[in-house]
Amino acid sequence: MEPLETFKVETKIPEEGEAYKSILSDVMSELALGNSIGRIYVVITPEDSLFQMAIILRGSPPLVKTSDFADVNIGAVTRSEIQIILRDEKYLPDLLEKLWAKYGRGKVIQQDRKTINVSVENMDNEIGDIKEMIIFDPKRTLLSRLVEMAIRGTPEGFRVRYHSLNGNEFVFVASEDAMKPEWVQQGHEMLEKMKGGEALGSSA
Repeated sequence: MEPLETFKVETKIPEEGEAYKSILSDVMSELALGNSIGRIYVVITPEDSLFQMAIILRGSPPLVKTSDFADVNIGAVTRSEIQIILRDEKYLPDLLEKLWAKYGRGKVIQQDRKTINVSVENMDNEIGDIKEMIIFDPKRTLLSRLVEMAIRGTPEGFRVRYHSLNGNEFVFVASEDAMKPEWVQQGHEMLEKMKGGEALGSSA
C-alpha cells in the first residue's frame, strides 16, 4: 500500500482518533483501497452523533474497452464474422454479457476459452464498435468499496447516510439523526481544505 499524502482523523479525544485511524487503515487494506486513496480526512463529533469523511483519490481509474484486453480481427473463415481473441480472461463474463445484449446469443459463439466469434452484418462499422465497446467501469466497484470502508469505520448505529463520488472526490456523512444540509456542506468543505493544502494537523 502506498503511503497516504494526508490521513487525518479529528476527534475531541486524541485516543479515539488514533483508534478510528487504526480501524480505517485495516479496512482500507482489506478492501485493497490503499493505492486508490491519496488523502483522507475524517471528523467525528459524538455530541452531534456525526461522522464525516472526505477522500481525494489518486486518480479516476480508466474505463476498460475490449481492445484493452483482446485482439479484434476479421474472422479467419468469413468476412461476416469478427473474431475476438482474449489476452486477459478476467473480463470474459462482462464481455459476453455485452455481446449477447447487442448481437443476441445466437450470433455470439465461444469457440474456446479465449476465442469468441461474432456474426455481423456490417463488418466495417462493427469491428470498430466492438474494439471500443466499454466492458467494465472500475469506478462502479471503487464506489462500492469506498462506501463499504466508510460504513465499517462509522460508529455503530449511524444509519442515516449520505455519499457522493464526483471525479476523484468522495464525501461520506453518517449520523443517528436526520441528515442536515450543513453536515453535507461541511463534508464538501473538508475536501476543499485538503485540495487547498490547509494544515490538517498530523498526517500519515
